[in-house]
Amino acid sequence: MLLSKDFVFDAAHNLIHYHGKCEKLHGHTYKLRVILEGTPDSEGMIMDFLELKEIVKGRVISRLDHSYLNDIIEQPSAENIALWVWNEIDDAVKRENCRLYEVHVWETADSCVIVRREDVLNEGRTERI
Repeated sequence: MLLSKDFVFDAAHNLIHYHGKCEKLHGHTYKLRVILEGTPDSEGMIMDFLELKEIVKGRVISRLDHSYLNDIIEQPSAENIALWVWNEIDDAVKRENCRLYEVHVWETADSCVIVRREDVLNEGRTERI
């Protein structure tokens, strides 16, 4: 079973290792989706939506919203933002009955990156399973 929660944040960045329009300073209203995989616990929930909201707001949104992403993430492409989010919340959402399944980051309404556990392991960013 999958549980999903969406978030929105505004931030500016420029892609210094990219040659094109996005190398100039600009901003986006990003959409973030966090998806957990698990089974309902004794209360009938994979995780309380409020608890997931507090984790993501505290570890991610509070740091990225209205920020200059280059101060936080080197080369803050949507791909690197999604990997960063994964690494910030993976341990915090892990329970006996669930774990992080996917992180989606939309840079625009029709452009999204999806990161899964195998992507993170292939990037060498974490050794957790």
